[in-house]
Amino acid sequence: NHSILLLPGSGQQSVTGVETSDDANSYWRIRGKKEGACQRGAPVKCGQLIRLTHVNTGRNLHSHHFLSPLSNNQEVSAFGENGEGDDLDVWIVQCSGMHWDRSSAVRFKHAGTDVFLSITGEQYGNPIRGQREVHGMHGPNNNNYWKVMEGVFIKPSVDSSRHDEL
Repeated sequence: NHSILLLPGSGQQSVTGVETSDDANSYWRIRGKKEGACQRGAPVKCGQLIRLTHVNTGRNLHSHHFLSPLSNNQEVSAFGENGEGDDLDVWIVQCSGMHWDRSSAVRFKHAGTDVFLSITGEQYGNPIRGQREVHGMHGPNNNNYWKVMEGVFIKPSVDSSRHDEL
């Protein structure tokens, strides 16, 4: 049972981080840009533009020019309905090599405002006590590396009209 906190600056839903890697509320689906859908199961390229959609709420990872409430960095929120939001839901995958390797740490740079998706030590109180603020920072540093801890990886099928489901 998770509480929803609306951010004071924008009134949008907060995005927080938790220590545990198996929290069912922590799953995000990787999708292509609205006008540039990606093929299911295709490797994500370094430099590719993506959207991250929260599995439980259908809202996209979003950022805009509002201050985050705890760290006064840039606010990151969950925005939209049923996976549809706006142009401020687009992130650039920054990694080394050709593709995002699930065992490697990556950065996500916001395409609209150039901040990096980050998490530092600031923690919320009630109603989401102990959850950390996720925000955007203007420069790359150790607080904006992300690594996949678990998930479902879909292998592309030879026949592109058919999808392999788990």
